[in-house]
Amino acid sequence: MRQVGWIAGTAAAVLVAAGAVTYAVADGDDSTATPTADSADAGFARDMAVHHQQAVEMSFIVRDRTKDEDVRRLAFDIAQTQANQRGMLLGWLDLWQLPKVSSDPPMTWMDMGGMADGKDGALMPGMATNTELKKLGTLSGKQAEIFYLQLMTDHHKGGIHMAEGCVARCTVKVEKDIAQGMVNAQESEIDLMTDMLKERGAKPRS
Repeated sequence: MRQVGWIAGTAAAVLVAAGAVTYAVADGDDSTATPTADSADAGFARDMAVHHQQAVEMSFIVRDRTKDEDVRRLAFDIAQTQANQRGMLLGWLDLWQLPKVSSDPPMTWMDMGGMADGKDGALMPGMATNTELKKLGTLSGKQAEIFYLQLMTDHHKGGIHMAEGCVARCTVKVEKDIAQGMVNAQESEIDLMTDMLKERGAKPRS
């Protein structure tokens, strides 16, 4: 599928920019003060790192459950991109000397601390439940492909909502720019996954 390669190229560009951003933050190349533990900048970094980790997990699961090259390529691209971005987010917290966990509920930095009930492992909007992850691991072939694409579409929608929150609330410009890059890339991937679902006689869950 030609579009998968285009998405991969876009993701790679975001990662290159992210690497430059990390060094820029490390060198103090930003006009804002170091974020505090309860800031939107820190909250986004912590929460999106957790959100990304589940996307990586789902992508590795489906790669073992299907032989379809388009789905496997997409899953690899998502896993690679989000694993690298997760490392960047956690790296920022280290650079800022801030904790990687918080006693506050997820998304408190967006004034939405109670938006997700956290039941069955779904800590934030868009995240799959533990039951759904277990189900994905039992499916194979076309059924696994469809369920993965549906889960990841929901996951991206939740991730976009959080990234848009950072764009609006974060104070470190380079972090805001990376968050906007996440929005753009994941919106493109949603379009791609919608087409892939249609090819398989299915559609997004919402």
